[in-house]
Amino acid sequence: MKILVLNGPNLNLLTSRGKDNYGALSIESIEKDLRSEFPDIHFEFYQSNHEGELVDKIQKADDIFDGIIINSGGYSHTSVAIHDALEISKLIKIEVHLSHLVKREEFRQQFITARACNGFISGFKNLSYNAAVYLILKFNKTVI
Repeated sequence: MKILVLNGPNLNLLTSRGKDNYGALSIESIEKDLRSEFPDIHFEFYQSNHEGELVDKIQKADDIFDGIIINSGGYSHTSVAIHDALEISKLIKIEVHLSHLVKREEFRQQFITARACNGFISGFKNLSYNAAVYLILKFNKTVI
């Protein structure tokens, strides 16, 4: 099983952001936790502050991976380009957010990229990623 984990803008600065919303872990710590919890899964982690780089990764994923976990960061609310790339992909795609988006600012209530995913998880800090892995595993075992 191979899973692509994409992280968008500013997620490289998690430890500098509001711990109430994002938790205390760095993106590297989240990666380490996932590898430890799911040792039989091959993960590729990629973080970029650039929309086109995220689109490129999504476009190449179908031939390599069994699923995509994406935290588009601020692009979740603005990027038609990421939405379209996700929509084209045939993989199971789960959008994750560390913060509980529905409790946040009004501009964060527009879910553009999530609409192109099979579902999204929000509000469980780093455990949002773990839940997404679990769902990808379940989906790939039960859905053909």
